[in-house]
Amino acid sequence: MRIIKIALLLVSIISLTSCASGYKMIDPQSINYASANEHDKVKLEYKYDLLEKKYARKETKKGLKLVAVKVTNQSDKDLMFGREIKLEYADGSEILAIDNKKVYRSLRQSTATYLLYLLLTPLQFNVTKSDGNGTQTDSTPIGLVVGPGITGINMITASSANKKFKTELLRYDINGTIVKKGETKYGLIAIKSHSYDALKIKVE
Repeated sequence: MRIIKIALLLVSIISLTSCASGYKMIDPQSINYASANEHDKVKLEYKYDLLEKKYARKETKKGLKLVAVKVTNQSDKDLMFGREIKLEYADGSEILAIDNKKVYRSLRQSTATYLLYLLLTPLQFNVTKSDGNGTQTDSTPIGLVVGPGITGINMITASSANKKFKTELLRYDINGTIVKKGETKYGLIAIKSHSYDALKIKVE
């Protein structure tokens, strides 16, 4: 019985701090970009602070920054992002963007964590009644509904959010993309950083 109580306490703490969160689509094409710079007729606009809830917390924990970028090529030739078009910090040091598939693996929600809610399955709701014949306790196994129910809801929520997150990361993977002359491309890149450093574009 004591083990069950401890398990229920742990699950209660988890339920208050680690419920699955949804994913709000970033949609780089609809963002109002506040930061921009230009080099050799190629313009970079970018924005930090894109993720919310659990994704934002994992971003901070992993020391990553997801950045939305808008690249406009007004030069007279086609350029590849990551080859001719590169990003730098303000001090001139080159930025190496992390592969978006690796970013997904680092920031996704772990659905297996929510299996801990199954520890609520043994939960019983007891009602003690007294009458002339003594006391009688009626037990209702509410854990059979609560445990699997909370587990299922959280796993479905996390799985759905992860799917949206992965889809958007892959859709806006701009590394290796050709930005044709006169064209604008949008992307999501991740950099290894704990701060919101100013970024600039370099065309080679």
